[in-house]
Amino acid sequence: MPILALMYDFDHTLSPRDMQEYAFIPELGMEAGAFWGLCQEAAAKHQMDSILAYMYVMLREAKKRGMPLSRETFTAQGAKVELFKGVDTWFERINAYGESLGFKVEHYVLSSGQKEIIEGTSIANCFERVYAAEYVYNEETGEPEWAAQAVNYTSKTQFIYRINKGVMDVTDNKRLNEHTPHDMRRVPFTNMIYIGDGTTDVPCMKLVISRGGHAIAVYTGDKNREVCDMLVHGRVQFIAPTDYSAGSEIESIVKGIFDSVAANSSNIAISRRQLDEANEILGIHD
Repeated sequence: MPILALMYDFDHTLSPRDMQEYAFIPELGMEAGAFWGLCQEAAAKHQMDSILAYMYVMLREAKKRGMPLSRETFTAQGAKVELFKGVDTWFERINAYGESLGFKVEHYVLSSGQKEIIEGTSIANCFERVYAAEYVYNEETGEPEWAAQAVNYTSKTQFIYRINKGVMDVTDNKRLNEHTPHDMRRVPFTNMIYIGDGTTDVPCMKLVISRGGHAIAVYTGDKNREVCDMLVHGRVQFIAPTDYSAGSEIESIVKGIFDSVAANSSNIAISRRQLDEANEILGIHD
C-alpha cells in the first residue's frame, strides 16, 4: 500500500505555545519571557546553537532550584500541553480519508522542541516517529546529563530524507547517505506534506516542494505578513488557520492534496484566492 507522510512542526503548529511553557517553566517559578531571555543570553555568551542553549539552561536552572528531573518528569509535563482546536480528532479523520483512497497515512513530528515532553502529550501515539531534541540520562540516577539530539531548523531536513528512504534509525548514516533509486524509496517526495508555522520551517518546506511535495503554513488569528510572504515567494503552496476541526480549511487542503496524489498529479496549484489575499496584505499589486 502506498504511503502518504504528513510531517509537522509542533510548537505553534499543533500547540499554541512553546511546550516548556505549560509545565516546566511554571515549575521553575519563572515567567516564560524571563526563561527564554536566559536562553538567548547563553546562546550569545557561549556562541551556542539556540537549541543546545535552551537544553543547557533547562538543566542549569533546574539544578539551581533543586528541581528533580528525569525522563518521567518531562513526560508527565507533556500531559499538560494544550493543542489547537480539532487536533485531538485530526489524525483519525485524515487516516480514514487516506485509506479510502488506498493509502496508508503516516504522521511524523520534526521539532526543535523536546521529544520527552511530546511523548507525554495526548497525541503521542498518533506519530510514526518523533524527531526532536532529547537528553541522555544517567543510568544510575535517571537524571538528564547531556544532549542526545538537538534539532534545529536546518538539521530537521535530514529527517525528511530518513522518511523518504525509510532509514528511521538516527544513528544509521551509512544507509541514509547511500544512493537509493527514487522508485525504491519508501515514501516518494510527491507523497509528502510538511506543515509548519514560520520561517524556521522554510528549509524543510523548500526541500519538500523542490522535489514535488507539498507545504502548508499555519497561522493563529488573522493572516500575518510572515505566512503571506511565505506563500507569495513560493516557500509554501497553501496557508491555513490553526483550526484542525472537521470541515476546516486545512482539512480541505490536505484532502485535496490526497486527491491529487491519488490522481497521479505531482503539481498542486497555489490557490488564486489565497495568493490574492496574501498580496493584498503585503501591499503587492499586479
